[in-house]
Amino acid sequence: MVSLSVGTSFAKHLFATVGAEGTTALRVGLAALILVAVWRPWHLRPSRADAGALLLYGGVLGAMNLLFYLSLRTIHLGLAIAIEFSGPLTLALAHSRRPIDFVWIACVVLGLGLLLPLAGLSGGLDPVGVACALGAALCWALYIVFGQRVGHLHGGHSVAIGMSVAALVVLPFGIASAGAALLDPATLAFGLAIAALSSALPYSLEMVALKRLTKQSFGVLLSLEPAIGSLAGLAILGERLSGTEWLAITCIVVASVGNTVSTQRRRPLATPILPA
Repeated sequence: MVSLSVGTSFAKHLFATVGAEGTTALRVGLAALILVAVWRPWHLRPSRADAGALLLYGGVLGAMNLLFYLSLRTIHLGLAIAIEFSGPLTLALAHSRRPIDFVWIACVVLGLGLLLPLAGLSGGLDPVGVACALGAALCWALYIVFGQRVGHLHGGHSVAIGMSVAALVVLPFGIASAGAALLDPATLAFGLAIAALSSALPYSLEMVALKRLTKQSFGVLLSLEPAIGSLAGLAILGERLSGTEWLAITCIVVASVGNTVSTQRRRPLATPILPA
């Protein structure tokens, strides 16, 4: 989570040069090359059904990354992560029936209510940026759904193929936005570092972590990501949050931790669930 948040914070420095779309294309495209070189997914021989699931998995991964980076043009990193977090959290709570689960649902609603540009509570968050973050939240939920469909395949192969499909999704937007600027040697070098920090390294570390942690432990730790993203944005980008925004992030973190701890029967995780 630290690697992802730090890499994404540095990625915002590329916005002035190649835009959010170009930055996404560099991050996802170069990350795909790194993951393909590491995992060599050409050894995988998926069935037709698995191939279709991998295409959907990679497609929503690409859309999630693009929408998330578009949101960062106008809203702070920690807030974008918190809003995006509502996607998988809503998915987890969708089938809740126990009274305690409604407490976590209320925390999510309160947190989003403090962030969304409604009734003047959000302190002027850009509606377009919030909409992009909500779109990324939806894509993250779909990413988990489609990821479970390929969970029986080799994790490294699935991630490498999924990231390659994601690259094909975002590259046209990056080329249309930045053009030849994407090929500038300094930009490429910076983009390679961002791809390693914010995609290749955290996704690979996550697969190692999932083999050694219970789903509950992993979920509790992952719940801290909005706070870690906020601290990274403050340290690297100077993005200061208001008290209301910190309260909103706290509500979403509490909801995620509470839902994870209070859920007893859990299905095993088989695919990475890190956000964009």
